Amino acid sequence: MNKKMQSPPTTPSKRNTSPSLFFRCLDLVLPWLTPQELAMASLTCTTLRNLSKSITLRRASDASRSLEPHPIPFHNSLDQHPYAYFIYTPSSLTPSSSSSSLLRQPWGSSHHESDSDTRTETSSLRFVDESGNCASSGCECEETCEDGKEGCPCVVGFAGFDGVVFECGPSCGCGLSCGNRLTQSGIQVKLKIVRDRRKGWSLYADQFIPKGRFVCEYAGELLTTKESRLRQQMYDELSSGGHFSPALLVVREHLPSKKACLRLNIDATRIGNVSRFINHSCDGGNLSTALVRSSGALLPRLCFFASDDIKVDEELTFSYGETRLNSKGLRCFCASSCCVGILPSEQT
Repeated sequence: MNKKMQSPPTTPSKRNTSPSLFFRCLDLVLPWLTPQELAMASLTCTTLRNLSKSITLRRASDASRSLEPHPIPFHNSLDQHPYAYFIYTPSSLTPSSSSSSLLRQPWGSSHHESDSDTRTETSSLRFVDESGNCASSGCECEETCEDGKEGCPCVVGFAGFDGVVFECGPSCGCGLSCGNRLTQSGIQVKLKIVRDRRKGWSLYADQFIPKGRFVCEYAGELLTTKESRLRQQMYDELSSGGHFSPALLVVREHLPSKKACLRLNIDATRIGNVSRFINHSCDGGNLSTALVRSSGALLPRLCFFASDDIKVDEELTFSYGETRLNSKGLRCFCASSCCVGILPSEQT
């Protein structure tokens, strides 16, 4: 009896696997890795090593992840650190959004990344009426706003807020092309981040910036005063070793009653924008700060403007505030004629 010969099982053809699909998957996954994780992945094979190098180069070419109008590159000729790793946000984030949705962020993909969900802006916090609906307090201008006695009320501002800049906001009828929204279109000047031997990463002008020009806002996590004090104590301990530079900034706005002030705690240590690289200068630096209030928005924003003409390749600096006498405070390397030798820090 003849047995029917069975053909051996066929093995999958190598042609069925698509290398391009594999590479596309890696290009989607690797940008989510931290520098340490990316370095570990690069040790596994030549393909991952080459992809990791490409991601590193793209990260160093733009700190803003394409979330700003111009790329903001890193420049380092001192050591082997091509970039500083942090999570980027163009505007400050509320605690609920920063704690859950931004534990990681893709950075360095070959695809366009500006659609990343990172824009939970402070402008989303608005005044509400007794029924919980947004209370409209903006202008009714349709296209642009003009100054003058009968012009836009947002331009005129409100009495009692000394030193505060007023702009149109989320409750206004005008759009982003309005001339009274100068600080709401991202960083329009070209900047770069340069590694300094003593200061670490520092922010520099990559173009001429005329006096009075808006540069950027200080963006980070908005903290409660309690959380701010807890983090400051932790940062003070970490800074004692000399290898940690926190970016927690406390701003106080005096209210019209003059009997109270609003305290803003903005922490850009882990989540922030390039303003986290602006160093202190005891002489006040070349940047001035101003609180900017947008009509309808609950909280103001801290914005930087050029206090003098700034040349190309000039470092951007400002005063962190009054110096707190602290023997364990970080050293100041501003090299100005009035340098006190210690960086200002918040009294917790």
